[in-house]
Amino acid sequence: MSLAIKSIKSLVPLLDRVLVQRIKAEAKTTGGIFLPESSVKELNEAKVLAVGPGALDREGKRLAMSVKAGDKVLIPTFGGTKITVAEEDFSIFRDHELLAKISE
Repeated sequence: MSLAIKSIKSLVPLLDRVLVQRIKAEAKTTGGIFLPESSVKELNEAKVLAVGPGALDREGKRLAMSVKAGDKVLIPTFGGTKITVAEEDFSIFRDHELLAKISE
């Protein structure tokens, strides 16, 4: 029996995990020229969709997460757990694996 995820909203990260979706690079230059898909590189920027409640320390106290849903973050090129839902790609990272929070 296979478990099919029908919606990304049904995924709730546990502990210190963060659900992100990579931001797609523009396929058009500032001059208006459209680039082929093969020449468009993946960005290391992602939007945070959901966060877990945080890990527990040795005393059992909950550690605060460093990001929240809606934040833009810099993610590592490799790593994380890839998930595909409705032909869209998502990733789950641990909070400490995120490289930076991007302020706008």
